[in-house]
Amino acid sequence: MPPRPVRVVSARESADRDRAAIDGGVPSRVLMERAGTAAANEIMRRYPEELRNGAVVFTGPGNNGGDGWVVAGRLAGEGVKVTVVEVVAAKSPDAVARKKGSIDSVTIADGAPDDVTIVVDALLGTGSEGAPRGKIADAIGTIDQMRSRGSRVIALDLPSGLDATTGSHSTCVVADMSLSFGAVKRGSLLARDCCGEIVVLDIGLDDNHSPSDDQLPILIDGEWVNSRIPPIRYDAHKGSRKHLAVIGAGPGMPGAVVLVCRAALRSGIGLVRALVAPSNVSAILEASPSALISEWPTSKIEISAAISKWADAIVIGPGLGSTRETRELVEKVLRDSQLPVLLDADALNVFEGDAKALGTLLKGRPALITPHVAEFARLTGVSVEEVLKDRFEIGGELASTLGATVLLKGSPTIVFTPGGDRFVIARGTAALGTGGSGDLLAGIAGTLLAQTSDAVVAACCSAWVHGRAAELCEYIRGTTLEDVLYALPRAWNESESAFAAPVLTRIPAVAR
Repeated sequence: MPPRPVRVVSARESADRDRAAIDGGVPSRVLMERAGTAAANEIMRRYPEELRNGAVVFTGPGNNGGDGWVVAGRLAGEGVKVTVVEVVAAKSPDAVARKKGSIDSVTIADGAPDDVTIVVDALLGTGSEGAPRGKIADAIGTIDQMRSRGSRVIALDLPSGLDATTGSHSTCVVADMSLSFGAVKRGSLLARDCCGEIVVLDIGLDDNHSPSDDQLPILIDGEWVNSRIPPIRYDAHKGSRKHLAVIGAGPGMPGAVVLVCRAALRSGIGLVRALVAPSNVSAILEASPSALISEWPTSKIEISAAISKWADAIVIGPGLGSTRETRELVEKVLRDSQLPVLLDADALNVFEGDAKALGTLLKGRPALITPHVAEFARLTGVSVEEVLKDRFEIGGELASTLGATVLLKGSPTIVFTPGGDRFVIARGTAALGTGGSGDLLAGIAGTLLAQTSDAVVAACCSAWVHGRAAELCEYIRGTTLEDVLYALPRAWNESESAFAAPVLTRIPAVAR
């Protein structure tokens, strides 16, 4: 049986899923018990040595505080010395009930013991809005002070003070690990530096499947990727590993195409051909001698010979230049070839405000576009601020207009399909925030597009592998795109098996 997909939810969507489970016959107290028990077990598994010094649980008034009371009771039942700091008295019926069930096995105190090394944040949950105030704000400050002294901080569902939908925060717990119940919250992915490692725990929300769940974005993980990357057989050759044509490198801009070619060659392509401005031929040949080099095609016959009859997919745009001649070249290639295509950078910029015209040219083929936020804004005629604000929804209309898969680069990266599906890739580090990073992604995705003819698989898998390669570099300052290129073989060949229940998936803490 395939694993359940992990969904990405806003605060409202999270509440809707809870309500659907309750309406389906699962009492809310049972959900709380499952959440607290799963969290306690994960804490015990991860921090057995630290728990020898005990644990302190900071609880708030709502159901997140109730989860904390369950954790406290479960840890105490396993012999851990547990102190509960009830910052605000339990108020929700479920939280009050769980407090009564755990209070006899723990110590109630106004503050944390000096030697405790495990801190559980159960102050505010997914439904919290606005900046924390009063005692809650003071407790967040105390938790952060304890972390600065070496304590491990574990947040239940998400760090207190973090908006579950927008990721905004003024006063916020900074956690070493966030235990997210049933799904991953959008806000956690938008503020990963506050969350530490994110572990998604199954609490049975999918047992009563709702059709509305199918409309929620799916989080892509290593298991999803590994199951879709086509294998390279022992007897593979350059033809069976497919051919990729890369059209770019306008005068004075050879670097982008060099990076695309290098990334494609490190991703398993059989042959890559760069079609570039005449002045760049020698520079690209010297920098990427394994690639075939040609000048830009100028006729239908040249397009047929160098691309349509030779390649299995095309990447168009890196370093191409945003000119009238560029648009003419892109239009000519798209009219004269029906190969799967990836458009990036200037191949998108030349269609600024004219997405419908691009959609007409892309019709009838697997197609993928890979804009960053500013390129997306130019293509659609909206502001960058609008794109950032609505990043989880905004690409759906464009994907439908183009009949193409849209990969909106960022943290996280969101993939939109013409059929309305959405996928989220939350891998990578700030090392990718440098010029040329998108060119590496184009080479990776172009390879998969050539090998699968599936734009969705190419988009999701390439974004994950691209991000994972950056994570393997470990550092931010000092890491270059050359380091990311050298890490690609390991990223491609890592195996990630299914997680042991109730863990659904894990997202590593961001590198600093």
